[in-house]
Amino acid sequence: MKPPILLTLLLSLLACQADHNDVLITRDKSGEIHEPIAAKRPHIMEIHGDQRVDDYYWLRDDSRTDPEILAYLEHENDWTAQESRASRALHAALYDEMVGRLSPEESSVPIRMGNYWYYDRFQAGQDFAIYARRAGNLEAEEEILLDGNARADGHEFYSMANLRPSDDGRYIAVAEDFMGRRIHDIRILDTQSGEFLPDQLAGAAPDLAWSADGQYLFYLRRDPQTLLAKFVMRHQIGTSSTSDVLVYEETDDTFYTSLFRSRSGAWLVLQHSETTTTETQILSAANPTGDFRSVLPREAGHEYTVEDAGEKLYILTNWRAKNFRVMTANIGSAADKNQWQELLPEAEDSLLDGMTTLRDWLVLEEQRDGQRKIWALNLANNEKIYLDSDEIASAYWAIDNVNSDTNVLRYLQTSLTQPAQTWQVDLATGTRRLLKAVRVPGDFNPDHYATRRVDVVARDGELIPVTLAFHKNTPLNGSAPGLIYGYGSYGSSTFPYFNPALISLLDRGFVYAIAHIRGGQEKGRAWYEAGKMMNKVNTFTDFIDATAGLQDQEIFDSARTYARGGSAGGLLMGAVLNMAPHLYDGVIAAVPFVDVVTTMLDPSIPLTTGEWNEWGDPREKAAYDYMLAYSPYDQVVEKAYPHLLVTTGLHDSQVQYFEPAKWVAKLRAKRTNRNKLMLYTDMSAGHGGASGRLKRFDDYAREFSFLISLADNQDAQDVQSRAQ
Repeated sequence: MKPPILLTLLLSLLACQADHNDVLITRDKSGEIHEPIAAKRPHIMEIHGDQRVDDYYWLRDDSRTDPEILAYLEHENDWTAQESRASRALHAALYDEMVGRLSPEESSVPIRMGNYWYYDRFQAGQDFAIYARRAGNLEAEEEILLDGNARADGHEFYSMANLRPSDDGRYIAVAEDFMGRRIHDIRILDTQSGEFLPDQLAGAAPDLAWSADGQYLFYLRRDPQTLLAKFVMRHQIGTSSTSDVLVYEETDDTFYTSLFRSRSGAWLVLQHSETTTTETQILSAANPTGDFRSVLPREAGHEYTVEDAGEKLYILTNWRAKNFRVMTANIGSAADKNQWQELLPEAEDSLLDGMTTLRDWLVLEEQRDGQRKIWALNLANNEKIYLDSDEIASAYWAIDNVNSDTNVLRYLQTSLTQPAQTWQVDLATGTRRLLKAVRVPGDFNPDHYATRRVDVVARDGELIPVTLAFHKNTPLNGSAPGLIYGYGSYGSSTFPYFNPALISLLDRGFVYAIAHIRGGQEKGRAWYEAGKMMNKVNTFTDFIDATAGLQDQEIFDSARTYARGGSAGGLLMGAVLNMAPHLYDGVIAAVPFVDVVTTMLDPSIPLTTGEWNEWGDPREKAAYDYMLAYSPYDQVVEKAYPHLLVTTGLHDSQVQYFEPAKWVAKLRAKRTNRNKLMLYTDMSAGHGGASGRLKRFDDYAREFSFLISLADNQDAQDVQSRAQ
């Protein structure tokens, strides 16, 4: 018998109020904050005959305005603050240390574009850069173009994502993000008047490219739901954006589109890419009202990029070359691969992943055995010049080479303990010049630290490269706390670079490790393919084996071992927590992608469709079963978990805030111990965290104070047990 309708409504209302009380009553009479316990509201999902129940699906709000959900996230933040009270002073001290390692008036190395030298600089105490230029030479009077601090004023979040001058330097197009969701507003500065034109292009990606005459600006407009940059637009200066012309639309939602001007300046370039396939389209910059044409139409599994030199193209391709090779072709015949000629063959032991054309040289960047190297090939006589040193734990990148009509190359060198150095080499003469070495104020001395490479054997016999950094006074005898970092997705390799925040950990006796696990490309393309799709679990077991190996080698104290990963690395953290929680005293999961199956079944979520060839398409049963078996959210069970700090941004468009929020709620309900479990949501940030160069150190200080407090507590317990 059904109850009366009025009684049913009353019972429903009381139930909702009871659920809401779980969220809204946050303090007891003493003012102490209750641990947040999210209400369970079952949401049933079914596919392939399998039914999943998500008790916390209700935490999703695409509008980010639901007062109940916002109150819950604020409650979590309050809980995190209360749980961190004991380390508040340490947090503040760490922040001061980290900021103290920033040069207060840092400036970039100027770049020559047209008749101007462009650069940005910071003033003491300011969060954002000032963008400026000098005409003709570096001794000319400075012309300030934009002050990022003024642009950021009044906004909780601000990012200058791109600044692009027209060829004659009159107009400066800028792409700015005021929310952190990668949705940019494009404005055009007229340097003659010093004012912005009325032209305002909203809902855009940051990609910008000018026509040769400076009368047209090409940009990408995002789909408002998926945020895919699928609409290539042409804007004529001085006209309303409503008159902008759609010149290309990407209709395949598995592809991402990027836009840029070729290094030679001759071409406007569209690069379309998904995980395993790319296509390049070009349009003469001198003919902006023409049509883009494909260099080579997309073919499933074929990836290529091009650099132009007159009528010749240099093509970096994986066609019949898993680790890529370099081919040449005339622009007019490049669509026929039979017309291509091989310039550099594939190497079995290294992956070519970058190419820069100069007047007489081709510069190659490669990944070899977990290291990143750079070298140049003389196009006239095939002479090779290697630009990297023998330091095994350094990494090199070609940077800021915006002009191809030169033999001068800029490149960057850095390591975990060596601040970045920008070098310039004249390849014709071999003359090298240090343009800039990042200065670290205070008592920092790179000679006080050491870096090392070790190999750890995975369970299937593969060797996993691991890069280490530590203070030279830290003994490697099994007594040092250790932090291991991993990513292992998208073929994105994790190379060492200097982070001034890390020194605060090393100075406190931590050993820092980067595990170059499968899913990246540190050991070639096969290393990536062995850590994706139906091989994804290798990424997780590699990280677990690397951790255990560092403990076995007495590099890490097994009782004070910690792990960190972000985004897809947050997925790694979630999987490792489920598979081997006993290895870690604490874990940091930043913006973690943890609800794998639900997200990859929802094409309305940004990035989903473009990543089916990375994780698998769960609409297919085999992929569904495999992904479900490792999905961190789905695999949370009743067990003891390590201490855990989870961070997210409310406006994150790449990993939606509700994934980590749901995960933490489920962990609270399932865990069998009382270790720390904290969720911190930046209510004004996106995927990249807080904006501004100073605010990001508050994020590091939060994370590192969490780790140091745990390590100190474990050390104190060890001392006490030894005393007994």
